[in-house]
Amino acid sequence: MNLVIIGTGYVGLTTGVGYATLGHQVACVDVDQSKVVSLDMGKVPFFEPGLQAALKDAQEAGKILFTTDLASVIGGADVIMIAVGTPSKGTGEADLSYVETAAEQIGAMLDHEAIIVMKSTVPVGTNRKVLKVIRDSMSLVGRKDLTSLINIISLPEFLREGSALSDFLKPDRIVIGSEDEIAAQTISRMHEKIEAPRVFTGLESAELIKYAANAFLATKISFINEIANLADRVGGDVRDVAEGIGLDRRIGPHFLQAGIGYGGSCFPKDVSALEQIAGNNGYGFKLLSSVIEVNNQQRTLFFNRIKKQLGPLKGRRVAVWGLAFKPNTDDIRESAAIDIAQRLLAHGAEVCAYDPEAIENAKRVLPDSVEFAPTAIDAATGAEALVVLTEWSEFLNVSFDTLKARMIGTQIFDGRNCLVNENLERLGFIYHGVGVCR
Repeated sequence: MNLVIIGTGYVGLTTGVGYATLGHQVACVDVDQSKVVSLDMGKVPFFEPGLQAALKDAQEAGKILFTTDLASVIGGADVIMIAVGTPSKGTGEADLSYVETAAEQIGAMLDHEAIIVMKSTVPVGTNRKVLKVIRDSMSLVGRKDLTSLINIISLPEFLREGSALSDFLKPDRIVIGSEDEIAAQTISRMHEKIEAPRVFTGLESAELIKYAANAFLATKISFINEIANLADRVGGDVRDVAEGIGLDRRIGPHFLQAGIGYGGSCFPKDVSALEQIAGNNGYGFKLLSSVIEVNNQQRTLFFNRIKKQLGPLKGRRVAVWGLAFKPNTDDIRESAAIDIAQRLLAHGAEVCAYDPEAIENAKRVLPDSVEFAPTAIDAATGAEALVVLTEWSEFLNVSFDTLKARMIGTQIFDGRNCLVNENLERLGFIYHGVGVCR
């Protein structure tokens, strides 16, 4: 099939490369000329394992192209996919301005039967509004007779940063929301090379599934962090509790790792948006309010522990390991690690930070006073304390004997419990995890 994807951000680009890998002909459209030029040269603008190589393969096979000119590719499109950003407004609502602009442009240019696919995460009711915008725009340019041939599909994405391409090719499920059976089956066949359950729903249910999935996972994270905080007070170990409840098949072990809370481009935005959607429809979603509150509180509790153990931070050299919101990505959006680093700086600490992939992005948001090191050990050299904020696997492979020799202090604050099994006390370190009994 011939696909046009509007938007080459994280979701749009990964999705485009994924469909090209499946053998479809894909045209990716973006307004950013410099990004399009870079992508044409095979350069992915963010770190995502496997995506660079897959893009190269797709380009060599002639299955994907990039352009700023929607009009040049829309004429042959069987499917037109909207994958633009929907950032949060100050109120927590999703900003749909990019979606609306894309819809208006599609309507002004579309002159044949096609299926519109909404890949962006949008509030309930948006697909219907977008279809109306497209049909109205078509009518304005004299193509009213074609409007009945245009259908829309809600096709939410469930891509995890760090494993996005794998998630696309081997998903847990494919959710297809539609009111047209033929269009829904066409989109299902578009994924015929993917073995995964199909969930066919109406438009509103599909829109809600995306938000509900992320909100539920965020709830699990906040729940286990509350258990960790309780474990700290009663002498329990959250790892044992997580194992004990995770073996219950009704609960499962995933997202039961205690730490400093969730971040990234999806969970904070989607949880807030779902809470806002509920409020706009006259329902107070109290559970989500608590999930957000707990997540914000978790960072404060962790930072307060650092202050309590170290005392005044002014002039104290502190090493920070990890700046991305999670490992295997360079994404620092809503990163708890960035938040903790900023709090250390605000209290006068001298921060030296290291992250395998996120340093360049972090430089854009952290002040010039932050020192960035080329390795984890270099970041800790001369530090009075080490704060671990992202659970990169390479942190498990450092020489802790060398770390001990390089640091002048002994305190390690592990916000992800990733070093908990390294028996650091044998080297003379004082280890502080989250909800961990030593």
